Amino acid sequence: MALALADKWVWDFWVAEDAGMFHLFYLQAPRDLEDPDRRHWHASIGHAVSRDLLDWTVRPDALTASAGPSWDDLATWTGSVIRHNDRWHLFYTGVSRAEGGLVQRVGLAVSDDLDTWERVPGPLIECDPRWYDRLGSGWHDEAWRDPWVFRAEDGSFHALITARTRSGRRFDRGCIAHARSGDLLQWEVLPPITSPGGFGQLEVPQMHRVGDDWCLVFCSDVETQSSDRRSAGVGTGTFYAMGASPFGPFDVARAKPLQADPRGSGYAGRLIEHGGTQLMSWRRTGGDGRFIGEIADPVRVTRSASALSAQWVAQ
Repeated sequence: MALALADKWVWDFWVAEDAGMFHLFYLQAPRDLEDPDRRHWHASIGHAVSRDLLDWTVRPDALTASAGPSWDDLATWTGSVIRHNDRWHLFYTGVSRAEGGLVQRVGLAVSDDLDTWERVPGPLIECDPRWYDRLGSGWHDEAWRDPWVFRAEDGSFHALITARTRSGRRFDRGCIAHARSGDLLQWEVLPPITSPGGFGQLEVPQMHRVGDDWCLVFCSDVETQSSDRRSAGVGTGTFYAMGASPFGPFDVARAKPLQADPRGSGYAGRLIEHGGTQLMSWRRTGGDGRFIGEIADPVRVTRSASALSAQWVAQ
């Protein structure tokens, strides 16, 4: 098992590579909470390193909830890491005690070495009601999380964010929000890069280049999919849609499973380049229905003319 901690559940994660070393940042919460649904309100960001994506050494935690009253004083959730001007920038999701964790925002911490992180006053990116759903619409939260930040060929920076559109059917309004920046500090929120496609939420997005095409990766649980998608029987897991540009549009109605099954055995897969394209995800549910909370070993991903497929890496 790539990363299994005796005293903590681990789940959503992201990876940064530096000088041949992979740095894994992951959500974690104590197993003695007993109920895995409680983990979200006790989440912090852990850190581990590896040279092969298989054997991991745990480092000190990267980020925990703010100590005082703040927009991120309840928990810190999923994000991404990018390097700019010789510094590392960790974008993450924060939720507050004052709002009961129901409103999500995106903030930033910076580091010179990937070990010690300093918060930038924030939040930096918030939900824009021109295009995106706010708390009180009938959904259980104000979805604005899981920022995936990357740099475009023209030097601009872009964030892809889990969000929901303002209108549509309940389980058809999940979208990937888009924000743009020139310096990683000032952000302009833009319309979504996806159209409705039978998902109530598209979680943990990632943009990955595959040849001349772009692959939008996201995950979804069957409970928040449309009735049409549920009846198709694909289930819970990681999905992808292909496009000619990193800004879409991506037709998620035609999204295909990259790693999914009816019981949701894995979740939140990430594509990582290491001796070819690898897919890593975390182990969500066992055959007995028990929540697991561990990060799995990578599997190899290959591409045919029309699709991606995941195959187990030979060990």
